[in-house]
Amino acid sequence: MQRMLSVLSLQHRCSGGLMYRYATELAPERAEYLVDRLAQWVVNHRLETPAILFLETMKPLSFIGSQMWLMYGVPMLGIVADEYQTSEFGLLFENRENVEALIKRIETLAREADEKRKNEEKKK
Repeated sequence: MQRMLSVLSLQHRCSGGLMYRYATELAPERAEYLVDRLAQWVVNHRLETPAILFLETMKPLSFIGSQMWLMYGVPMLGIVADEYQTSEFGLLFENRENVEALIKRIETLAREADEKRKNEEKKK
């Protein structure tokens, strides 16, 4: 009898004998770290407005999007990236509270970056 494995299983053996590891749980501390890391990336690339617009628009569908990410995105990116880390982002977006925390963190970091830029302009 062949055992069926879900996307969230810890290990999955494919026909080539490769091991794929997926995250099954996301600790609150790790979720906070991922939110901060993602928000920093968005602000560093000055994509605050499109990111917030996208996140607010897609918030009601965050769970469906996270499942699509876990089902299709993680295995495809597994070719070039670590499956465990990429699956953590899928778990992050399962919970709408994490999406809201990401939006708030982006807004906070964007405000701080704007103030920093204004202070630098005043000094010149």
